[in-house]
Amino acid sequence: MNIRIKRIYEPPCASDGTRILVDRVWSRGMTKEAAALTVWIKDVAPSPWLHRWFHHDPMRWQEFMRRYRSELNASGAAVRRLLALCAEGPVTLVYAARDTEHNHARVLMEYLMTTDMARHSGVSLGTGARDGRPQAHG
Repeated sequence: MNIRIKRIYEPPCASDGTRILVDRVWSRGMTKEAAALTVWIKDVAPSPWLHRWFHHDPMRWQEFMRRYRSELNASGAAVRRLLALCAEGPVTLVYAARDTEHNHARVLMEYLMTTDMARHSGVSLGTGARDGRPQAHG
């Protein structure tokens, strides 16, 4: 699976493949033409509450990753759509955050790669009925 992440303000290039905006809101000052997106999938972005809570504070990074993965586990259709696009060829997850290390696109990329590996190993990931934690079903 060929997934990378890139800030929306970086120029697009042919090697980006399918460019997917993974933010809930459109990036300030960016035109649709300049963004050169294939699709915008808002439903994989962190919830507004989680986004505000994290506020790109590196001290909250570990807890943000845990909470965001839990949200991703609960957003099955959007994640399945992303995985289907990833299966078709190279994908670039496009985001606006200034911090290139502590952002949701990085967590999402790792989540998709882990989910894809589990799928190909015969283990499907589901969501715990009560607490939202992932459970392996095999």
